[in-house]
Amino acid sequence: MARVAKPPSADPEGPALKRALTTPLLYFFILGDVLGAGVYVLVGQVAADAGGAVWAPLAVALLLALLTAASYAELATKYPRAGGAAHYTTRAFGPFAGFVTGFCMLAAGIVSVAALARGFGGDYLSAFVTLPVGLVAVLFLALLALVNARGVKESTRANVVATVIEVGGLLVIVVLGGWLLLRGDGDLGRLGRLGTPEKGAAAALLSGSVLAYYSFVGFETSVNVAEETRDPRRSYPRALFGALATAGAVYVLVGLAASAAVPTARLAGSSGPLLEVVKEAGGVPPRLFSAIALVAVANGALLTGIMSSRLAYGMARDGLLPGVLARVLPGRRTPWAAIAVTTALSMLLALTGSVATLASTLVLLLLVVFLMVNIAVLVLRRDPGDAGHFRAPTVLPVLGAASCVLLATQVEAEVWLRGLLVLATGAVLAALVAVRRARHPARAAGGEEAAGTTEPAGERPPAS
Repeated sequence: MARVAKPPSADPEGPALKRALTTPLLYFFILGDVLGAGVYVLVGQVAADAGGAVWAPLAVALLLALLTAASYAELATKYPRAGGAAHYTTRAFGPFAGFVTGFCMLAAGIVSVAALARGFGGDYLSAFVTLPVGLVAVLFLALLALVNARGVKESTRANVVATVIEVGGLLVIVVLGGWLLLRGDGDLGRLGRLGTPEKGAAAALLSGSVLAYYSFVGFETSVNVAEETRDPRRSYPRALFGALATAGAVYVLVGLAASAAVPTARLAGSSGPLLEVVKEAGGVPPRLFSAIALVAVANGALLTGIMSSRLAYGMARDGLLPGVLARVLPGRRTPWAAIAVTTALSMLLALTGSVATLASTLVLLLLVVFLMVNIAVLVLRRDPGDAGHFRAPTVLPVLGAASCVLLATQVEAEVWLRGLLVLATGAVLAALVAVRRARHPARAAGGEEAAGTTEPAGERPPAS
């Protein structure tokens, strides 16, 4: 039977991160992470799988994402600490499950940042200048690391600007789609065509929803900055559900506009489907969308980099990774060691070019994480926690877990093979950590205290 376990290093007097995030900043953090670069290519892929009714899989994906988001809202307000899913599963099932869950999140985050770095140096940038992709990726990641290390407040302020640009670009698509319809060039009939020659309506909706679900991935990273939020119990649920609702509304509107404006076959065959809307409508320079895509890629990489470094920091503080990763800058109280290590790994992946073969495993890894989180929220109901935290209706985590299983059944076999290799690696490393902690329990428990020497006690923020 699963047990509710307190992590051995859950000392509240350990090194604390600076509480700098307000509700609006957290809202834009989540919105910017969800409205990432994927939406600019996603519409064509969904159209290929689902047909002209692109909006329907997007709406279903939003509902599925909200199920798991409810579990995250409960756990993030109950345990507002960096470490996120790894911290929750450690409490619910012990350090082995916590390590495997955290390892999946770390692997997904690091590979995602590397892939985005290569994407930044690829076709979008070549619309303006041609430079070696590897060089651009390294310089790009180094710059993001400096912004990350400067402070979460500065990083999220930059995210606000980038998110406004991303949303503005998507709203331009909505306006252009409406303009096309007004001048009689669009086709509203495509909005009701669900299905393809190979798939019926139900199969097409499910297949398209799996792809559309990818576009909402990103909300889970926000739990790793709950510790840096001024009032997480009040701010986090508002920011999370508000951001997901905003993203869902924008996605559905974009799906309606793109499908009505451009023939389905043309959308499905384009690697830049939203650019097809721009070309069809006219009046907006195509280079504008290359610039917006670059902003979207950079913003997604920055926010995922923040998540990865805070996750590594939280796992180190829980004794699941070497204690050195819990070191923070004395003045800015940002996890510099975790930032340096996760950035270096992303650079290595970006330079080796292996990101392409691993990128398709990201969603599978996150579905494993989401499954664990949805189960953990039920197990941790035995721990009442502090009064006032958000509590999701029990049916939501149950349905959330079921949705993860359902979506995982739609993942291709070769992706499962790569994902199982990553899971096996995490399990082996977790076993090694368990052996080390069994042999040296005092060292494992003292990792957080050692890390605490990097920050003067007088600079710790007051408890919320």
